[in-house]
Amino acid sequence: MALSPSHLLSLTVASAEWRRDAACRDTDPDLFFPVGTTGPAIEQIESAKAVCRACHAQAACLEYAIDTNQDSGIWGGTSEDERRQIRKRQAARARQTA
Repeated sequence: MALSPSHLLSLTVASAEWRRDAACRDTDPDLFFPVGTTGPAIEQIESAKAVCRACHAQAACLEYAIDTNQDSGIWGGTSEDERRQIRKRQAARARQTA
């Protein structure tokens, strides 16, 4: 599904608002993009999620990540696999109501 120009504009405006207040703004971005999901990456993922848990923009960040299909990194306190599961549940609910 392609995003319409008006949808892209609203995402851009919304993203600017929550990003201004995001706790990750003053954190090394590499923290939020671990390589892998095992070994040292486990601790890195937990550290990134800890920043998210303390962030006032967590819900908006997660919504942005879901809406724009961010498939890598930690967004809104969720991992790639967790967001994939959220999208699957949303798709299943949409099919049930269709």
